[in-house]
Amino acid sequence: MGDAGYIMAGPIGREVLAFGTIVFAVFATGGQLLAGQIALGVLSSNRLCLMLYTGIFAIPTLLFAMPRTLDRLSWLSVVSVVCIVIASVVGMIGAGLYPSDGWQDRYSEAAETDFVTAFISITNPVFAYAGHFMFFILISEMRRPNDAMKAAYTLQISATTFYCLFAAITYIYLGPDVASPSFTSLPLKWSKAAYAIAIPNFLMAGSLYSHTAAKLLFIRFFRRSRHLHEHTVIGWGVWVFLIVLMNAAAFVLAIGVPIFNYLIGIAASLFASWYTYGIAGAFWLYDSWVDKGRFEGWKRMWFMCGVSWLTLVAGAFICVAGMYVTVKQIVDAYASGEVSEPFSCS
Repeated sequence: MGDAGYIMAGPIGREVLAFGTIVFAVFATGGQLLAGQIALGVLSSNRLCLMLYTGIFAIPTLLFAMPRTLDRLSWLSVVSVVCIVIASVVGMIGAGLYPSDGWQDRYSEAAETDFVTAFISITNPVFAYAGHFMFFILISEMRRPNDAMKAAYTLQISATTFYCLFAAITYIYLGPDVASPSFTSLPLKWSKAAYAIAIPNFLMAGSLYSHTAAKLLFIRFFRRSRHLHEHTVIGWGVWVFLIVLMNAAAFVLAIGVPIFNYLIGIAASLFASWYTYGIAGAFWLYDSWVDKGRFEGWKRMWFMCGVSWLTLVAGAFICVAGMYVTVKQIVDAYASGEVSEPFSCS
C-alpha cells in the first residue's frame, strides 16, 4: 500500500498509506483478539476475568504470526476459512431452530431509526471487507502474481454472497436486537458450538493482520539487506521483536476498548473506509489519468470514472460520518455507565 502511495503522491503518499496500514492492521488484530475473548468467555461461561481470556488468545495469535513468509500460513488459512463457514452454517441452523419470540413480526425490510444507529450498522459490513489492504502483501508473495485478479473475484463473489445470506437469516430469526457478534444471540449450546468452530478463524485472522503490520516495517528496515532473505540473528531478532510489538499493541487496544462494536466502528471509519473504498477509486483515477490520456481517458471511460469518483466520495463520507457516530455512541455509553473501565475484568 505504501508503494502505491509513493507512485501517486511521492514520499508523503508512501508514508501516509504505510503508517495507516500498520495502524489499521494493529486495530484489526485487536478486533480479532476481542472476538477470541468473547468466544472463550462463552465457552467457559465467563468463569475467568475477560482480560485473561484476551491474554490467553493473544499467545497463539502471536505464535502463528511468527513465520516470516505467508506460504507457511496458507494451509492454516484454508482451515480458517472452512471453520468460519461451518460455524456460520451452525449459527444459521441454530437461529432457524430457535428463533426469538415473535420473530415473524419483529423484522422488516425498512425501519425508522436515527442517523447514529443506522450508520453504526453500516460500519460493520465496511469492516467485513477491510482485508483489502492486505492484497499488496499477498500479491507480492504469490508464485504467479498474474492470478491475483482470479483470487480477488473469487473472494468478492463468494464472500459477498455468504455475508448477505448469513446476515439476512440471522436478522430474520434473531430479530433487530441481534448481538454483535451474532453467535452470542443463539441459545447457549448453539452459541458454544458456533464459537468453538470459529476460533481458528479468529486466530488466523489476527495472526495475518499482525504479520502484515510487522512485515511492512521489516521490509522497510532491511529492503536492501541480506537480513531480508537470509536466516540471520539480526533478521530474526528484529522480526520477533516486531511481531511481539504488534501483538502487544493489539492486546492493549483490545482490552482498552471493551465494546466490540465500538472497536469495529472506529477501525472501519478511520481506515477501512479508505482502504476498502476511497483509495480504490483513487487508484483507478490515477491509472487512467497516466495511462489513458488524462481527461480524454476519463471521457472515454466515463462510467468507470463516475464509479471511481463516487467510491472516493463514499470513502470520505464513511470516514467522517462513521467517526462522528462512533464517538457519539462512546460518549453516550460512558455517560450512562454502560461501559466498564479499560483493563477491567468485566
